[in-house]
Amino acid sequence: MIFKKKLIPVKFEKRYKRFFADVRNKGKKLVAHCPNSGSMIGLTKKGNKSWVSQTDNKKRKLKYTLEIINDGGSNVGINTLIANRIVEEALSVKKIKEFEKIISFRREVVYEKNTRFDFELKTLKNKIFLEVKNVTLSRRKKLAEFPDSITERGLKHINKLQESIDKGYQAYVLFLIQREDCRYFKIANDIDPCYFNAYQKSKKKGVKFLAYSCKVNNKFIKIKNKIKIIN
Repeated sequence: MIFKKKLIPVKFEKRYKRFFADVRNKGKKLVAHCPNSGSMIGLTKKGNKSWVSQTDNKKRKLKYTLEIINDGGSNVGINTLIANRIVEEALSVKKIKEFEKIISFRREVVYEKNTRFDFELKTLKNKIFLEVKNVTLSRRKKLAEFPDSITERGLKHINKLQESIDKGYQAYVLFLIQREDCRYFKIANDIDPCYFNAYQKSKKKGVKFLAYSCKVNNKFIKIKNKIKIIN
């Protein structure tokens, strides 16, 4: 995914009210939208080099959006709203090996009244539901983890994916690691044991899990490498 406009380099100040962040550009304080509902563990240190985008939409209350934070080891894409766009582009160019044989896909597909999945993929023989989870957490060198806080929404999706298998679908979760410094991935069972238990159960049921890292810079974010899941 290529950023349409050049990102603005800033220094991170603080995050507050969950979706607000103060940053500084050339000594001037800017208030930016923080499009991430997680805890962002390890990313919110004052002074971290960061980048924001700027919108021309006059109806927006905040004209800046926090896009990338450098945590000292890697650029980290924190905007969860663009995760599906990154995956969509990768699907279009057959970048994800497991889905090279798909012939079509749709986004935001209704499964039940109160449940949507990020993608429905089709091959000549199968229909596949794909749910994307954005990953920013790294507490140990070269290791990415999910989630960074308790995720009721993630738990709901993983349970619904299990149900979809009984209806003839294949089911996948793709952990999109918007950072460059990780070789391994694991579920953070100490942060959300309920999600971890559902993950273990759904693997036995037939849900498949993938983890891919990204190339992240102030010009673009795109899927880079498949990485190993270790639990």
